[in-house]
Amino acid sequence: MVNVLVTDPLIVDYLDEPDWEVFTHRTDTDVEARLPNTDVLIASRVTESMAAAATRLRLLHVPGAGLDRIAIDALPPHATVCNTFHHGRSIAEHVVMVSLMLARRVLLTDHMLRQGKWVSAAVDPDERPGHTLAGRIVGVVGLGEIGQAVVRALTTLGMRAQAVRRTPTAPDGLALDRVADMSGLDDLLSTSDIVVLTVPLTADTHTMIDARRLALMRRDAVLVNVARGPLVDEDALFDALSAGRIGGAALDVWWGHPKDGAGAKGYTRPFELLDNVVLTPHNSGHTHETFAGRAAEIKANVRRLTGGRPLTNVVRPGR
Repeated sequence: MVNVLVTDPLIVDYLDEPDWEVFTHRTDTDVEARLPNTDVLIASRVTESMAAAATRLRLLHVPGAGLDRIAIDALPPHATVCNTFHHGRSIAEHVVMVSLMLARRVLLTDHMLRQGKWVSAAVDPDERPGHTLAGRIVGVVGLGEIGQAVVRALTTLGMRAQAVRRTPTAPDGLALDRVADMSGLDDLLSTSDIVVLTVPLTADTHTMIDARRLALMRRDAVLVNVARGPLVDEDALFDALSAGRIGGAALDVWWGHPKDGAGAKGYTRPFELLDNVVLTPHNSGHTHETFAGRAAEIKANVRRLTGGRPLTNVVRPGR
């Protein structure tokens, strides 16, 4: 039998394993005190001091895809690190939702109608109508599970799709006009109506969308970020949005997180004052289907570990 410690609160209700210790909403010091006797840790955040305390750890299972809050290099070398996904469809549906909200100016029209004013060409000839997604171009940055699901969802609605990724090959079954390596990012930005960011945060992708690249986007184009906040330069994005240099943005990820002591907002510029931005609290993948799929895979991997069988979604094998 292995000692399993669960510190991530989002996945707890879906695991349903009475022998596993649930230790959520605790201080780092409290977690560190539990780690020397832990064989399997299920956590979305591991500091260097936590990693150093986990001397017996055989498996760290991240209950999601992102690893930017995991001090992997500080973990003992014999510990295997795995992650899990199952969020592609949920996030793709979110991208469809916010893209339509921006195309139809839902935030503005909802706000004004609550004040008794119709923002509509039917009553004001100066008002411009919205537009459909069909026939427009989506540019997807990254073609992992999320990127592929976004392409499927939006091309089903009649959009054309193009993408950039590290390896410029198109996955089977995706309707893509073209796929380029990351050197094609500037061209994608200048030729897309909707740009969707789905790449992980690394040293190479940090602030990849800066003032220069925002200036390449079409004036009515929108940026959708469902990856990580620091992919985008916060000041440059706010300035572009407030000046009307791009059409809008949908932000589900931020430059800070309440769990990291960064305050509740996660941003420093007043995005909440803009009516061309959809703001959501990093919950685009938070559906029952996402968490149920992740929990099933985590439990299966723990069974594989105890049975001496190969694990799935291994990010770093133990030595």
